[in-house]
Amino acid sequence: MTDLADAVRSGDRFSLARLLTMVENGTPQGRQALDELFAYTGRAHLVGVTGSPGTGKSSLVNQLARALRGLPAGEEPHKVAVLAVDPSSPFTGGALLGDRIRMRDLAGDPGIFIRSMASRGALGGLASTTAAMAQVFDAAGFDMVIIETVGVGQGEVDIARLAHTTLVVEAPGMGDDIQAIKAGILEIADILVINKADRPGVENTERALRAMLDLATPERMANRPCGHHAPGVPGGPGQDEQDDPVWSLPVLKSVAPQGTGIPELVQAILDHGRYLRRSGAWRQREMARLQCELDARLHASLEQRWRSQLPEGYYEAVLQRLGQRDVSPHQAVAALLDPQEAPAS
Repeated sequence: MTDLADAVRSGDRFSLARLLTMVENGTPQGRQALDELFAYTGRAHLVGVTGSPGTGKSSLVNQLARALRGLPAGEEPHKVAVLAVDPSSPFTGGALLGDRIRMRDLAGDPGIFIRSMASRGALGGLASTTAAMAQVFDAAGFDMVIIETVGVGQGEVDIARLAHTTLVVEAPGMGDDIQAIKAGILEIADILVINKADRPGVENTERALRAMLDLATPERMANRPCGHHAPGVPGGPGQDEQDDPVWSLPVLKSVAPQGTGIPELVQAILDHGRYLRRSGAWRQREMARLQCELDARLHASLEQRWRSQLPEGYYEAVLQRLGQRDVSPHQAVAALLDPQEAPAS
């Protein structure tokens, strides 16, 4: 595993693909390699792209990756990894993994690596190993990791706990404008993108989003769980670094297939990364992300240890009694945590 970790850090793409598969499958070898690589992580800018299905997230990610590789002279091109999460079938467990088809024009660029992965039943728009796979890209030297979520809609907030910068993508004609408010956009977005801006109704969508921002007070926005930004205050794209360090959530428009609005979106992402670093929010988000990952792994380990200590068939017996209404859910939990507390049959 040391040889594999070294090969990944040296830029060997075959070793990188092999390790990503191990990590996604949760193999002991993958966990060991992750342990060895962890000291070399924490440098990449994680960019989450989320939004409802049909808003053009994949086309937008394709254009973002291309733009980050072709920055103007004087700016260092970014080494970009794309991690696209596809939904798994609840019946067969399979996934199409079709995002690589949409991004096939990026093939052949040694500075871009595209990986699709199945959600494998996980909720929240990500898979359980997405964070670990992003760490592999980080250790492999990719300084920009774009994570495209499933696009499940209103409950998709896990990406805000993982990414440094979260893009929420909307599109005209996707339904009632109030839907954006129900999706909790202000709580997870660092940048709002209205894609497919050549469609009718784009003005209504932009008006609705800006009205939402006007309703959000700076105090409310500053207390959001996934970051700090407020409408109408300094710190947004193009602001001087000496301004008050508060991020102004931008509303940008794009037409991904034509590349319209992509340069402005790339600049907003880079500006947000600089803002996070100079304000100290980068460190805060890193610690919050690591805490979420630690808690998730701790819960999984504790559950596994607890199940291994139960008498054989005991869980099924308690579940059967619960189904027969012999015990309440509260009593069932107490019985599972301490079999001596189980109510008499």
